[in-house]
Amino acid sequence: IEAFGPYAADGFFGNGLFSRFDGVLAMYHDQGLAPFKTIAMDRGVNLTAGLPYVRTSPDHGTAYDIAGRGTASPESMREAIYRAIDTYRCRASYDEAHANPLRKQYVEKNKKDNVVLDLTRTDDK
Repeated sequence: IEAFGPYAADGFFGNGLFSRFDGVLAMYHDQGLAPFKTIAMDRGVNLTAGLPYVRTSPDHGTAYDIAGRGTASPESMREAIYRAIDTYRCRASYDEAHANPLRKQYVEKNKKDNVVLDLTRTDDK
């Protein structure tokens, strides 16, 4: 993983530097989400990392101020659902790939060459 920064949020978003990256990690909610909302309100997705379950949300939030008017765009909600599905599938693929790793194999030092390593043992000793 190539990671760069830290960057000041005002310059990072204001100068368009964000467009050179695949993702942005902000240490605080308002540090990254507020400027992100100004540039991607209709399509932006908030993904909370580090949880044991997938949590995404549309960037516009609950939008109570326009609820019931029929003016809200469904695009951000759609993108949040797609991002949740992609994240779930990536986690499942990772878990499957790492479910049965190869057992550690080694030869003990200071033993005679005719000693056979017992590969049927299930412990990692």
